[in-house]
Amino acid sequence: MFDEENKMNSDRNARWYLNLMAPNTKGKPFGWVYLPSIYVNAKAFHALMDDLIAPFSPDEIDLVAGPDAMGFVLGGGIAARMDKGFLTIRKTGRICAPTEGVEYLHYTGRAEGLEIHKPAFAPGTRVLLVDQWIETGGTIRASIDLIERQGGIVVGIASICIEETKGTENLREQYKCATAVVTGTDLQRQCNAHHLKIFDDFNWSSIIPQVGELDPATA
Repeated sequence: MFDEENKMNSDRNARWYLNLMAPNTKGKPFGWVYLPSIYVNAKAFHALMDDLIAPFSPDEIDLVAGPDAMGFVLGGGIAARMDKGFLTIRKTGRICAPTEGVEYLHYTGRAEGLEIHKPAFAPGTRVLLVDQWIETGGTIRASIDLIERQGGIVVGIASICIEETKGTENLREQYKCATAVVTGTDLQRQCNAHHLKIFDDFNWSSIIPQVGELDPATA
């Protein structure tokens, strides 16, 4: 397993921006946790991105990629932060150019498809793959497949959390992974159970960013 913990600050389970995660209040088919509540706060969004790129040297990455749709937000931000290009991995049927596609099982249990334009990059391109949250591993593994089909090399994976499920159990052994939620922590166990303690007394007004926190110049 890649030892990401030694390359980052001591206990990311205590990082303040994770307290800005919000619960799903509408049920299925939405995911159980709502994360744009972090992104709207400039200081939180920038701190999150800095933590996720900390294990990676810009010299070992040529390109950042992220899957449709929330991988675009975090992945695009990280690409800009690292001064790299960004590859959009789209849902099937969204690209008006020659494509390479793959089918997979989405975390909701539905059959889904992803595709990228072809050719998207030169063989040997080193890619950092970014998604907002990895639950069952279906989307991220389909994304890896697409990148490798065109001769790309996935040099790392960055996500707010990689849940500990059957579909994700080998990801940390196969790839250098950076997550805001650290494996083996109480917060990781809460994420695995799909319920955070902070949700018990959750109040939206408590996480609304103040004016200064909306200003990137102060982040």
